Amino acid sequence: MTGVVKRIGFGGHGRAIAFFVVPFGVLFTLFYLVPIGYAVVQSLYTVERTGTFGPAREVFGGLVQYRRVFSDVPFWESVLRVLAFGVVQVPVMLGLALLLALLLDSGLVRGRRFFRLAFFVPYAVPGVIAAIMWGFLYSPNLSPFTALTANVDLLSADLVLWAMANVVTWVYVGYNMLIIYSALLAIPAEVYEAARLDGAGHFRTAWSIKIPLVMPAIVLTTVFSIIGTLQLLAEPQVFRSFSSAVSSTYTPNLTVYSTSSVPNFQLAAAFSVVLALATFALSFTFLKFTQRRGER
Repeated sequence: MTGVVKRIGFGGHGRAIAFFVVPFGVLFTLFYLVPIGYAVVQSLYTVERTGTFGPAREVFGGLVQYRRVFSDVPFWESVLRVLAFGVVQVPVMLGLALLLALLLDSGLVRGRRFFRLAFFVPYAVPGVIAAIMWGFLYSPNLSPFTALTANVDLLSADLVLWAMANVVTWVYVGYNMLIIYSALLAIPAEVYEAARLDGAGHFRTAWSIKIPLVMPAIVLTTVFSIIGTLQLLAEPQVFRSFSSAVSSTYTPNLTVYSTSSVPNFQLAAAFSVVLALATFALSFTFLKFTQRRGER
């Protein structure tokens, strides 16, 4: 490894670079590449039995599991459901994150350290705990807000998806806010001084200078949010105990989890591979779209 590093031009620093790179490469291979490869291999197999009660055995099935995936209506309904979820929830969440970051950076808010920590605290709450907490708040018989829950069933089939969207927004607004806020802090002070000399106020500075300059951070948080949306699992899994409207195939990841619990690991692996490819395609398409708009 050191010889390779030296040949590509790092000279005497090869040992130090290898010291940091090799552990990462080993862990990345063992806990990322190997599981992905194993899932792909598993998705190419199927289980057969000799007779009704014969022993199960794995045999190579080629694309049999993928044909099942593409003919599985509930799975694709769950994909459309989380896409609708993301179209609404992601812009709302990132809009709030951007607004909070701009407020903290504007100098109009006192106690910025306190509010920065307060906005981030929900992210420190594990997703399962947050879902349980909000599930109790939504439940008509347990919620302290009975005036609302007695008249509006937030756990009904029509509203439970958006009830979960509120949980995800509450948890991740502070996380995304910190990413955008860090980008705002990196903007040189000379830019703001030039804007003030030109007579720009707070709103004009935010709209014409701050937002364009932190656009890479906004794109980054959007990609993270797209990936997270298609991986939605903790919230629907917890909400199944609060609402009968959440089925075992309510989201793609919940479908994978339920299928593997049958157990049918081969079909679950095929679901996972298709979901991973869909996530990659959606994220890549968004990045290419933003790059083309940035080049205009």
